[in-house]
Order: sequence, then C-alpha cells, then structure tokens
Amino acid sequence: MTTFPGAARPVRGGIILLDPATSRIQRIIALQYNPDNLSRTLQAQGAGDDPGDRLEALRLKGPPTETIRLEADMDATDALEFPRQNPTVAELGLFPALAALETMVYPPSGQLIANDVRAAAGMIEIVPVEAPLTLFTWSRNRLLPVRLTEFTVTEEAFDTNLNPIRARVNLSMRVLTVNDLGFSHRGGSLYLLHQQQKERFAGMGGSPGLAALGFSGIPGGG
Repeated sequence: MTTFPGAARPVRGGIILLDPATSRIQRIIALQYNPDNLSRTLQAQGAGDDPGDRLEALRLKGPPTETIRLEADMDATDALEFPRQNPTVAELGLFPALAALETMVYPPSGQLIANDVRAAAGMIEIVPVEAPLTLFTWSRNRLLPVRLTEFTVTEEAFDTNLNPIRARVNLSMRVLTVNDLGFSHRGGSLYLLHQQQKERFAGMGGSPGLAALGFSGIPGGG
C-alpha cells in the first residue's frame, strides 16, 4: 500500500451490525486487508425441480440461495512496534479483533441469563434470541444482509504472553433474501435494492448478437 499523501484511500470490505428493531448501528467491522479472492455460489430455486414436471420447468419460486466465502488475513505485527499508540493490541494482540467476528454467532450473554431466569420462573416457552441484522459490504455496489454460517480461524503466531498476533480467518455467509426477511424488513429492502441494482448492471453489458455465437437465428422458430 502506498504512503503517498495524495494516493486514493482503498475501500475496505467489512461487516455492519444493525439493531433489528431500530436499525441503529451496533458495530462496524472493517477487514484489515481486503482478501485477494471472494467466492460466491448461487443455487437456483426452481419450482419444477422434479423431473417431468413440465408445467413448472421454467418457473422460479424465489431468489437463489447465495453463499459467500472469503479468507481474510489479520496481522498485529506493525501495531506492536508502537505499543503506546496501540495499547489494546500490545496487551491482547488480536483477541479483540477476533472476538468482534466470533461474537456474531453468539447470543448475547445478558439475554441468555434473562432466558434462564424466565425458565426458572416457570415460563414454558422461551423465545430464541434475535441476532443483529448483519450486513456484508464489499464496495458501495454490494451491501447484503447475511447470516454467518461458518467461522474458521487459524492462529499462526503469538507474542510472549500467547496472545495471537497473526491469524487467518475463513468466513462463510448465506445471503438473506426477501423470502427470509420479508419485504417490509430493513434487510429485505436492502436485498431487493441489491437485486434491482444487479438487474441494472446486467442491462449495461450489451448483447453481441446471435452471429457471435454462430447463429443467424434460433432453429425451429416460427
């Protein structure tokens, strides 16, 4: 990364956590380094997935199931060279940065305790804890509601107190659609905006015409 004062500051990918009821930002997590690769898998949701169902063969029952995977590197080595400027890193290494990601898949301890109190008081039905609305951002053109489905961390180096100072994190996320959240939910509206933007992008690509594929027309046409 260049240190030239006039150089453009690179945009970083990251995660935004919102309160599901108020949309208030609870936490912003910026990746220390943008991964070189990002893998996306889209599984179409066809209505006619059963062989021989001719009436439904071309129908889609909803948006595709999309999974995003990435591998992110984290390194506290540079920060440790200036402990007075980075006292938390000097004391704890990467523990706080890793915890910010890991706690995304933990229900808050306060709510767990509250549910235990309700159970002890004889309440039969305990409502599962609602997690924050998680948004994955990868440039201004990609802001998606997601659910973190898998988190793998490999801690690769440690300081003298066994605090991790270098780590590699693998994240797997499932994109939440309007089918998951509904059209009135903040996450559902963000997903719909993303799909509409994708449709606009698709229209910008142009069309080479059938001749580029070796056809002058579609065979068997009327």
